[in-house]
Amino acid sequence: MDRSTSFFTPVLIVGCIIIMVSFAVRASFGVFQIPVAEEFGWPRAEFSLAIAIQNLAWGIGQPIFGAIAERIGDRKAIIMGALTYAAGMVLTSWSTTPVEHQLYAWLVGFGIAGTGFGVVLAVVGRASSDANRSMSLAIVTAAGSLGQVVGAPVAEYLLTFLGWQQVFLVFAAVILSLVLTLPLMRAPAPASKAELEESMGQILGRAFRDPSYALIFLGFFSCGYQLAFVTAHFPAFVTEMCGPIMPGGVLHSMGVTTTSALGAVSIALIGMANIVGTLLAGWAGNHFPKKYLLTGIYTARTVAAAVFILMPITPLSVIVFSIVMGSLWLATVPLTSGLVAHLYGLRYMGTLYGIVFLSHQIGGFLGVWLGGRMYDLYGDYTMVWWIGVGVGAFSAIVHLPIREKPRLAAVAQPA
Repeated sequence: MDRSTSFFTPVLIVGCIIIMVSFAVRASFGVFQIPVAEEFGWPRAEFSLAIAIQNLAWGIGQPIFGAIAERIGDRKAIIMGALTYAAGMVLTSWSTTPVEHQLYAWLVGFGIAGTGFGVVLAVVGRASSDANRSMSLAIVTAAGSLGQVVGAPVAEYLLTFLGWQQVFLVFAAVILSLVLTLPLMRAPAPASKAELEESMGQILGRAFRDPSYALIFLGFFSCGYQLAFVTAHFPAFVTEMCGPIMPGGVLHSMGVTTTSALGAVSIALIGMANIVGTLLAGWAGNHFPKKYLLTGIYTARTVAAAVFILMPITPLSVIVFSIVMGSLWLATVPLTSGLVAHLYGLRYMGTLYGIVFLSHQIGGFLGVWLGGRMYDLYGDYTMVWWIGVGVGAFSAIVHLPIREKPRLAAVAQPA
């Protein structure tokens, strides 16, 4: 196969653009939680359930879109994803009941799957050389973080002169524009001749019988729980729990004068820190065992969350937590996707990673839904934070027994 030895190929650049836009819109949803709830007088659990369903649909849709891409082509799968994503945003902007929001969240979630990591990372992985693959996957993942940097603040800015419905329509138009970049996304052949001789059923059967694949699946759960909870609820959490922003302070001089603005800025800070953290993870994935790196990341997340919730919630603690958590945010993605590719090859990477990603999104569903449910029951998010600490510790442990050795025995060990 002819895989490029350069990082910045057209495939990588277009992949970065798609992921950046898709994640910019997705990362902004937490900013809409209070405006939507206040307009309709809904309990917070209603909007939270819509975002939770969106995360679940994303997880269910990821292996489906991965398989579609492997059957009919990557670009066709991405076009289907963009159309579904935009349709979900438009229909949501017209909805006035919780049931409508929750119904259209399925479309948004499937759209994110079609324009997200499962499809795009598989394309970039195939277009990269073995030496560059881990770093290439990290660069695309970091582009998602860049989207997070701009998504929440842009949504907050647009809400100053547009209703949330109009902002959703603007975002739908931006998502549709992604199809204009696809002519440049031409990936090479999907796998080696030896890999092509194995069917999807054979590869999936081998993976499902492998305890290491099960451990990767289980370990990704906490990543989804923590990230989805923070993305959906952290802006509201900061708005309600953080101490006042002092006039004349650094934040005030930067134009951050309210806790609402600090909530949006915190999401952007997470994204900025994660650009560095993800690129570092990509570099480290080329030099150290990925399972130990993943264990270290989940351990650090667990400690960071525990310390944050035990300390007084102040503007300074919010900023410090955002930077620390951000440096660990999506660092798991290039390592987990790279580990799947390393163990089972590139031919069905999109489907195999998509199945693992379903665990991530089941965690995301629970993190978002429990956040809203626990808030309505107890008036705060304390219990949800501590559940996140527990599942983070679990993920740190389950990665340790993984056997980091390729499973393509017929390819690696010819007779």
